Amino acid sequence: MSRILVTRRLPAAILAKLDAVGTVDLHDGTSELSPDELRERVMGKQGVVSMLNDRIDRVILDAGRDLRVVANVAVGFNNIDVPYATSRGVVVTNTPDVLTEPVADFTWGLILALTRRLAEGDRLVRQGGWKGWAFDFMLGAELRGKQLGIIGFGRIGRAVAARAGAFGMRVAYAGRTDSGMHGRGVQPSRSAGAQESGLQTAEEMPLDRVLVSSDVVSLHVPLTPDTRHLIDRKALARMKRSAYLINTARGPVVDEAALVWALEERLIAGAALDVYEHEPVVHPDLLRFENALLVPHLASATTETRTAMADLAVQNVIAVLTGQPPLTPVVTRG
Repeated sequence: MSRILVTRRLPAAILAKLDAVGTVDLHDGTSELSPDELRERVMGKQGVVSMLNDRIDRVILDAGRDLRVVANVAVGFNNIDVPYATSRGVVVTNTPDVLTEPVADFTWGLILALTRRLAEGDRLVRQGGWKGWAFDFMLGAELRGKQLGIIGFGRIGRAVAARAGAFGMRVAYAGRTDSGMHGRGVQPSRSAGAQESGLQTAEEMPLDRVLVSSDVVSLHVPLTPDTRHLIDRKALARMKRSAYLINTARGPVVDEAALVWALEERLIAGAALDVYEHEPVVHPDLLRFENALLVPHLASATTETRTAMADLAVQNVIAVLTGQPPLTPVVTRG
């Protein structure tokens, strides 16, 4: 029988499925395993069910000499050294698709909350600062007739774009042939991406043009060396002063110090972040801004979605450990 490390609590019914292929070593604590704890507990294991905040690097992979599969409960896999794992014969899997629609819904929740100042208004009421209705009180911004700029037109980016019509927004997106800011590329677009989403009017643009022309810029790229600090001072300075930045991708895609600078200089109208550069630590200066909506990594946080993510990860482990092909393997491009 195989031995499987699960680095965080999962629904009991999902966890029980692993009993068919091995014994489970469950980290039942509320905090993540330290690197030393993870290295020690991966020894002698054939499978790992990991979370996005578990760093599965060379040290961990070398310690797990018997590893056959690492199943990441996330779409992203920047926390795993996939090329090295592959070189060691370790299959890496992720959980795409199951969280596409919830994350797209959540992204629109952030857009609406930021542009209509919902969190700001909630704080005002709770603090007893509301003195009654006034004609020009807490005016926000409408979305109808404006442009949504999508940076990263993969599954989630397309799902976000597909909802734009309900709010009367036109869509522009940055595609992979774009030379970008500093020569960086972004999430590859599918040639039929707009067609797949029913967005025949979505327009592909260079990244710089998306930044310059969009009223809302929403980030949906994976974290790679090319996308780290994709949104820096130069990118923020290119945006409209009336524009809003939304990040539900990965925190380091945005240079938080640069974002603080842009908010201080009023170069953009506001920002909504669900992810952070040094998560769970948030740049302290971001806390000063009423027009910074800060949410604790909740984009996929529904009972249904997290259960489906856990189930897919467990099914991947079961498949590999029983000699079957993985359901959703991570494949790196050379």
